[in-house]
Amino acid sequence: MQSCWFGDIDGGKCTPFTGDAAAYARRVKESRVSMDNFVPLDWERAVACGVCRDRAEYLSLLQKICIAGSEQGIRERYASGDVELLQMVRTLDEMDTVTNLLSERVADWYQIRHPSFSRKYRRTPAHVLVRSIAERSRERGGGGALNRVAQEIAGLAEARTALAKEVSARACGVMPNTSELIGGLVAARLLSCAGGLKELSRLPGSAIQVLGARTALFAHIRTHAPAPKHGIIFQHRRVHNAPREVRGKVARVLAAKLAIAARIDYYRGRAEPAFLEEAQARIDRAGTPDTGGEGGSQP
Repeated sequence: MQSCWFGDIDGGKCTPFTGDAAAYARRVKESRVSMDNFVPLDWERAVACGVCRDRAEYLSLLQKICIAGSEQGIRERYASGDVELLQMVRTLDEMDTVTNLLSERVADWYQIRHPSFSRKYRRTPAHVLVRSIAERSRERGGGGALNRVAQEIAGLAEARTALAKEVSARACGVMPNTSELIGGLVAARLLSCAGGLKELSRLPGSAIQVLGARTALFAHIRTHAPAPKHGIIFQHRRVHNAPREVRGKVARVLAAKLAIAARIDYYRGRAEPAFLEEAQARIDRAGTPDTGGEGGSQP
């Protein structure tokens, strides 16, 4: 028996498939054809099977099935948890950029209004100054464009903090093993930089180690500057708190374990306590200066 998208052919007799365009699309997706005995189909066989009356109706039905299949694929893709997480962390990064730029602008604006104030002398970071301006304006009942802008920036900073907490919590659900090793927020940033959980799970540890260090990596390739030892994973305490002489080794071991964790998250989707315990112990050993690391010393 030969199964086609429009029906089943057995002994020269065709039994047409019945259903809507979505059902046809599911049938096409589930069909498996051996290329050893594959015979290209034509519209006349579909007409003989009673699925359509002529070539125009055959092409119209195929168009509906293709559209239905595309809609199903998009729906399934968006149903995965990493798609929303990807947008959340990218929104978080954009909020950081906007907040920092506006804070610097308001701080400069404030200095023009108060010439005696010197950020260099006071050593006041821009975001701290903006928060102070916003709090004082609330106590005094607001007023003035500068105060209103400062309040808006402070509100945006509060929204950013709430979003960061939600990103971390969502990452722990989507990437339980990766988040356990490196923290939910850093895991989400790795996911964003890779382009998704599937893409992250396909990266080797060496690529995860320098993920996010694009500028330094290109500088190394173009000008033979020192190769970067870490990228986004430097944000994790295990790396940036490690002694300088073993920091590269810790980053390498952590990245190797993250590569395994990402694969477990993608294919199993649940935490693996045995793996996590072994990985944590291996990373701890890498942080000790007098122990050997995997793959030799970091240049």
